[in-house]
Amino acid sequence: MKKRILVLGINCLPELTGIGKYTGEMVSWMAEQGHETTMITGFPYYPNWKVQEPYKGNWYINETMFDGNLKIYRCPLYIPSKPSGLKRLIHESVFFVSAGFAVLKMLFKPKQDLIIAIAPPFHLAILALFYRFFKGGRILYHVQDLQIEAAKELKMLRYKWMFDMLFSIEYFILRKMDFISTISEGMMKRVGNKIPKRITFFPNWVDTETFYPLPDRNGLKTKWGFKRDDYVVLYSGSIGEKQGLDSLIRIAENLKAYENIQFVICGTGPYKQELIRMTTEKQLPNLEFLPLQGFDVFNEFLNMADIHLVLQKANASDLVMPSKLTTILAVGGLALVTANPGTTLHDVITEHGMGVIVEAEREDLLGAAIINIVENDHEPCRKNARKYAEKYLDKRNILPDMLNFVTQLSNKN
Repeated sequence: MKKRILVLGINCLPELTGIGKYTGEMVSWMAEQGHETTMITGFPYYPNWKVQEPYKGNWYINETMFDGNLKIYRCPLYIPSKPSGLKRLIHESVFFVSAGFAVLKMLFKPKQDLIIAIAPPFHLAILALFYRFFKGGRILYHVQDLQIEAAKELKMLRYKWMFDMLFSIEYFILRKMDFISTISEGMMKRVGNKIPKRITFFPNWVDTETFYPLPDRNGLKTKWGFKRDDYVVLYSGSIGEKQGLDSLIRIAENLKAYENIQFVICGTGPYKQELIRMTTEKQLPNLEFLPLQGFDVFNEFLNMADIHLVLQKANASDLVMPSKLTTILAVGGLALVTANPGTTLHDVITEHGMGVIVEAEREDLLGAAIINIVENDHEPCRKNARKYAEKYLDKRNILPDMLNFVTQLSNKN
């Protein structure tokens, strides 16, 4: 039975990375299955932290896709070029207000069977509660990132009273939700400790038909200006505080004597210019910055790397599950992950033998692990990574299961 589904989220298509990628693919899938799906979102800005073309200079705009099954209402928002903790609060608060007007208009349209609120921003669920109060429906609160804990442990806000207030609002939200889901077992435990409710596992996924291993990894390196015998150590993704990429600059400096080890930082983010400045100051010939790669070459780009860095700070390694990891596994990439024992990242990589783990925030161990990988064969890890992606992360399995789950929820209304 086809449903009306309302999704609230600050990020959506056409963003190619982060939460927007998964939200966009989710609503597209729902629409393809014939469900009448409405997405209230902002203008695409991530990871560049500026509005993408051709969306610049717009106020509220509407888009219709998939023969009318997907309607996207885009709301204006403030986008800081250099996001700090306070600026992020303002950024999300402005969107909350502008999205509120879009939700208000939804009260005069046919009732939605299911409302899905994507966190962060965690407080967006208040708009879902507002809608449910007047129109009914069931709310699924999907947690992609434990935003408040991450902000606290990374010291992104200064005052304790701010966190006390945010946690109080979050508890109110969790208590009022009909259903709660999140993307990793560690995050399920964290959310479950906040509220005595069932937490559903809804992992991020990957398209294993689009991203897959290619045979000649060394040959692909020449396309990006590297030599066939270079060992490419790649970080690809958002360049922000929680990744701790300043440590990579120091490691590159320590490994300058290994001329065949080349470090690559690919992507955009608020800390990129500072990292470029640090690299220029140290005159590092073995560290290169590249822009975010296009979708048409991304499979080749990931395949050419010998080592894929998945870097997390110690106090954030169980608060977020890096979205980049799913694609790395799909291409059979060798992930070098910084995570401490007991965290989801550590446990899943170790259990399935699909990468190399080092203790978080230990530059000495990370540098030694890079040398060890260069000098030894880790082909079994690559094969295990691809097997894991096919078995547990395939988009063709997860999205139908998710769709069946949410439609069953709305049937109980």
